[in-house]
Amino acid sequence: MKIILTQEVSGLGAPGDIVEVKNGYGRNYLLPQGFAISWTKGAEKQVTVIKRARGAREIRDLGHANEVKAQLEGLKVNLKARAGDGGRLFGSVTPAEIVDAVKAAGGPTLDRRRLEMPGHIKSLGAYPVSVKLHPEVSAKFDLNVVQG
Repeated sequence: MKIILTQEVSGLGAPGDIVEVKNGYGRNYLLPQGFAISWTKGAEKQVTVIKRARGAREIRDLGHANEVKAQLEGLKVNLKARAGDGGRLFGSVTPAEIVDAVKAAGGPTLDRRRLEMPGHIKSLGAYPVSVKLHPEVSAKFDLNVVQG
């Protein structure tokens, strides 16, 4: 089955990519979740629109990615979360909350789908978080989850 990705799918491709997938994977997961649209000649013309939008949102080039990396690695990111007596959180920290904490600390706006966390964050403490800024550049910073 030939599809056009509308969002980034890890291990498959980026928005605007035309990929060939198994029928069940496309029909039962990618299409209903809105990660892809069926391939047609008309839909292929939409690929240019999707790629143009991705280019505006994406980090421009390797030099810009290195600037953002330097900015991220110099940040002290604190995230306030509600926790019980033993330091265990009520719920867990989501990538969207991390993106908001980075922005509040004076950092750049990040795409939550590019965050790589060390598993689920369910207690207070410091955690290493990495962000894939560019295919060749990845930045790491420490996230401090504090009682809030």
